Amino acid sequence: MSALKQALNEGHFVCVLEVVPQQSPSRLASLAQILQRGHLAGWPLLPAFADRVGLHSDLSPLEGADASGNPASSLLHFSGKDRERADLIRHIASMKAQGLNQLLLLSGDRLPGHHPGQKPVRYLESVPALQIAREQCPDWLLGAALNPFKYREEEGGAQYLKAQKKLLAGADFFTLQLGFDAAKHREAQTWMAAQPISRRMMACVMRLTEKRAAVLQNVPGIVVTDSMRELLSKEREVSPDYASARTLERMALQIVGLQWMGYAGVHVSGVHTLDELLALEQAITVQRDSVTSLADWHERWHASWQMPGASPVCFAPDTDAWEMGQSNVVATRSERLRYTLLSSVHEQFFNRTGWLGKAFGWTVSQPLWKSGVAARALHAVERTLKRPLVGCDTCGHCRLQDTLYVCPETCPKGLANGPCGGTRLNRCEFGDRECVHSVKYRIAKSVDQLPVLAHTLIPNIEAGNRHRSSWPEWFAVVDSTPEK
Repeated sequence: MSALKQALNEGHFVCVLEVVPQQSPSRLASLAQILQRGHLAGWPLLPAFADRVGLHSDLSPLEGADASGNPASSLLHFSGKDRERADLIRHIASMKAQGLNQLLLLSGDRLPGHHPGQKPVRYLESVPALQIAREQCPDWLLGAALNPFKYREEEGGAQYLKAQKKLLAGADFFTLQLGFDAAKHREAQTWMAAQPISRRMMACVMRLTEKRAAVLQNVPGIVVTDSMRELLSKEREVSPDYASARTLERMALQIVGLQWMGYAGVHVSGVHTLDELLALEQAITVQRDSVTSLADWHERWHASWQMPGASPVCFAPDTDAWEMGQSNVVATRSERLRYTLLSSVHEQFFNRTGWLGKAFGWTVSQPLWKSGVAARALHAVERTLKRPLVGCDTCGHCRLQDTLYVCPETCPKGLANGPCGGTRLNRCEFGDRECVHSVKYRIAKSVDQLPVLAHTLIPNIEAGNRHRSSWPEWFAVVDSTPEK
């Protein structure tokens, strides 16, 4: 059993060091020193190799693990952007060949060069990826991501509904997005404790300097407020050494607080050398020895974000921020009307037991429509009818009945099971629209269908099955006669 799996099973705190694999001898040498040490403040320290988050010249997670000697404790990331089922299966086969069996499955950040309106880029999202990996590797340790740092009901509610799907799909643990809002860390723990299937969670941490804050403020899904940046700037004005000490103290304090909250461990980013690791360890020891309770920690945490002359720090992006338990939003009149119209049409034409549905099904199921000119004509008819109504891209396996008639093809990433982590106040990370999953949440809530968004696991659509009519498949006869 791996050290990570053992720690999660036995309830021991553990540290995972995120490594962005690079073709850099000095970076690899520094990593070797850290891995040789193997612990942080007495906690096990294990490497996690990120997938396509940096330059195109960066190594893959498998190459990064190989360059580090393939430590069995390695946690590999798999980002689904512009990937298919076959890519994941090949990745798993390569991991097996190297004796690796721990995988963190992510839908992935926006692919560089991906712009809506141009050629669509489809992502193997985490829910079907978890199902595929669990099917292929029943005994592997599989992780998924959760971003609780959401401040509108729709985006926050949709995050947790999708997380329920990830639990059902086979996630053994969750890693939270990088964040600094302790109230949201506690909120995520409260949510997990209420689940029928409960799993351990780790939280991402990073030393937040003024320079990093300027970069992270523009990273989708990460919340760095103006008041946080103002404080960091004022600390820097005192002196670089003062600012450095304060940022290190806060990172150490956050790690200690997360342990007090009941997190299984931390996913450490931005530590690249043994000296940085040792400095963090020393700071953790000081904080761990002095914090006496969670209440005491909260006081220290808020005090660490205060400074004379600086505005009070707020971790939420605005004052009207949503918290779990609040439930105020409803679908607009047009959203409700659209749902009612489309669900009525679906009930009439796609009910396999009604006379109109049977007639329509018989028509589109004829052999005539299976190939050639007729198949292309049927595809064109479906696309012509549905694209103006729902934004259909004729994926070949219509999922509208499972997505409250909000077409997943209108998501720039093509996500059907729920949102990615990159939204901000309901806005898509691409910035050109409201997140379609926020719309879907409002509709589901208004028509009492929220359980659909938590329990219906929608499979991935393979590229080879796209751009054809979904109607013949919908009405395909399934022979349920038992074998003799």
